[in-house]
Amino acid sequence: MNDYSPNRLARQLQRLDEVPAFARPWFRSVVLRRAVPFTGTAGLDFLEMGTGRVEIGIKNEKKVQNHIGGVHASAMNLLAETATGMVVGMNVRDDCIPLAKELKMAFKKRATGALRAVATLSDEQRAAMRASDKGEVKVPVTVTDEAGVNPVECEFVWAWIPSGPRKS
Repeated sequence: MNDYSPNRLARQLQRLDEVPAFARPWFRSVVLRRAVPFTGTAGLDFLEMGTGRVEIGIKNEKKVQNHIGGVHASAMNLLAETATGMVVGMNVRDDCIPLAKELKMAFKKRATGALRAVATLSDEQRAAMRASDKGEVKVPVTVTDEAGVNPVECEFVWAWIPSGPRKS
């Protein structure tokens, strides 16, 4: 995919390449938490940000726990939604905005400890996002807990539309 030109979000994150490698994840999380404040409230950690793969983590801390001491269902949703939204956000054209369109979440097992969500896009999906100012994409995401279990099965559909004023 040598015709790829990074969008605004990807360019901003590339600036962090100048930060020493050991500090990059922390700085990346600070920058992205400022951009999307609710992710900071929940304490999401932006572990990997790429155009084809995004990985985000959440610690099992009191502020995100449910009544049985696990990560709350809403926090699991935030984790998966943020991972899918960020991978889409890394690929939409600068003249477009991403919008969550549909989500499905099935709770399969009790989560243990911290969680990680990994969202991916194929080369074909990324190319479609660059070729059109409007469309939608189903974004695969896997949520895994510390025991290696997938406590939820998720499916997210994201759309992208032109960022200018709506035409009537």
